[in-house]
Amino acid sequence: MRQYLRYFPIASALAGLLGAACVFAAGQAAAAPPGTAPATAARVFHVAEADYRRHIETLASDAFEGRKPGSAGEARALDYIEGEFRRLGLKPGNGDSYRQPVPLVEITAATDAKLTISGAGASAGQSLELAYGPDVLLWTKRVQPQSSLASSELVFVGHGVVAPEYGWNDYAGVDMKGKTALILINDPGFATEDATLFKGRSLTYYGRWTYKFEEAARQGAAGAIIIHDTAGAAYGWDVVQTSLGGPQLDAASPDGNAGRAALEGWMTGDNGTKVLAMAGQDLAKLRIQASQRGFKPLPLGITATGGVRNLIRRANSANVAALLPGTKRPGEYVIFMAHWDHLGKAMAFAGGGGDTIFNGAVDNATGVAGILGIAAALKDTKPERSVLFLAVTGEESGLLGSYYYGNNPLVPHARTAAAFNIDALHPLGRTRDVTVVGYGASSLEDELRVFATQQGRVLRPDPVPERGYFFRSDHFNLAKHGVPALYIKEGADMVDGGVERAEAIDRDFTATKYHKPGDEYSPTWDVAGSMEDLELLYQMGLQQANSSAWPQWYEGSEFRAIRERSAAERLR
Repeated sequence: MRQYLRYFPIASALAGLLGAACVFAAGQAAAAPPGTAPATAARVFHVAEADYRRHIETLASDAFEGRKPGSAGEARALDYIEGEFRRLGLKPGNGDSYRQPVPLVEITAATDAKLTISGAGASAGQSLELAYGPDVLLWTKRVQPQSSLASSELVFVGHGVVAPEYGWNDYAGVDMKGKTALILINDPGFATEDATLFKGRSLTYYGRWTYKFEEAARQGAAGAIIIHDTAGAAYGWDVVQTSLGGPQLDAASPDGNAGRAALEGWMTGDNGTKVLAMAGQDLAKLRIQASQRGFKPLPLGITATGGVRNLIRRANSANVAALLPGTKRPGEYVIFMAHWDHLGKAMAFAGGGGDTIFNGAVDNATGVAGILGIAAALKDTKPERSVLFLAVTGEESGLLGSYYYGNNPLVPHARTAAAFNIDALHPLGRTRDVTVVGYGASSLEDELRVFATQQGRVLRPDPVPERGYFFRSDHFNLAKHGVPALYIKEGADMVDGGVERAEAIDRDFTATKYHKPGDEYSPTWDVAGSMEDLELLYQMGLQQANSSAWPQWYEGSEFRAIRERSAAERLR
């Protein structure tokens, strides 16, 4: 999971849903009123807890070495997942193979990389040398032994956004050829909390760090550096270090990413302040200016010089796919997906001695265990539509496996009714609510509400939409192709301890476990809430697999037009 928690938009039909709800309710006591604890409801779990725990414990064990693509741990993870699909009697999802090869390239920047900022004008003669790790993280996406900048003029480009639909262009009037963009993280609406700017505090794709580098490359920039701040990024500098320091995986491309900037990276907020001060500017004031309509890019009159040396390794990773064929409409599909990868063994800056394996128990052995459990529960139901179970690679490196699948689908997007993503089921215990990441996006949410009510739970929007979690997990790469996708997370109101306890657990996980060696399985985990979430997804999948209806994105969704085009394609 690219970061802990949730986000995005969903609306429409309930046709045929009440019958499914009644079937579900038949195995339970009367549902508790929404918002109350379902303390007396007789919950029927089709997903076996013992198997769920066994899968997590195995995948998150030290023997799997953190499941980094390209490592020995990857081979063990792929063998395990494929073996479980075979054991369940599921068909291979890619012709006669359970694996979809995903070509990757790994680039490791030498840790002697550095960036030197040189002054001009009033600051002539001044220089600031930024060290790799504590001050700046640098890399290049270009697949070449070394890449550098030489006296590249720095241009402050605000949030680095070009969004015609919002009437916004942070690069207006500037030629970036040979220059380096200095960029703020997140969206203009975040800094001001102005609901009229973009989506206010709710992050859009324009606020994602991946977009910033893509746009800088489109503008012809030689370099692109993001100024980190914990509030805007929703994680600290330590997460930038552990996630982006050391080897970086990327999807292989025919041109070796020649169109990307020569150098990309992040610098700490403190160093961003120092760099701008050398140019006679104040970072705090520029944040405000950059969040106002009419902002123009600001050439700083100072330069950046630096470079990286690379170790390049090419490898094939793989998505693992298994198919449960439909009995009546086998050419229509429902997808359950989760990423199997994590960060591997200790990267640079992991924090010193002791444990050096990033086991990734919550993130995302729980998700893989979830789709395996749902597969076991569905395999004897004889669904009318086919169900594809997809364990994807490279999520931690930028959603690479799902990106590849999106461009090379094993089943047609136009004939995929829905996708359900599981990314990190936190062992909170039971909650009174269910978080919908990207609340208000598609008609799948209406169906979810019915099943959640049967558990005595209510739906709630993502409490931190500014973190943009809808764009940070693998379902996004199916949504971009029009497939209605649902991503739910645990609630925030625990049956035992309420909101305060849930927040305390969240803070502890983020501080001590997220993308750290501390994310390990424990038999003391309280997985009752996770089991209820899996039951919801099982019921949703069963409903969709036996339906002839096609879920739709709500009016106003950026994915609705794509879905409407695919609907026309289905009729041909």
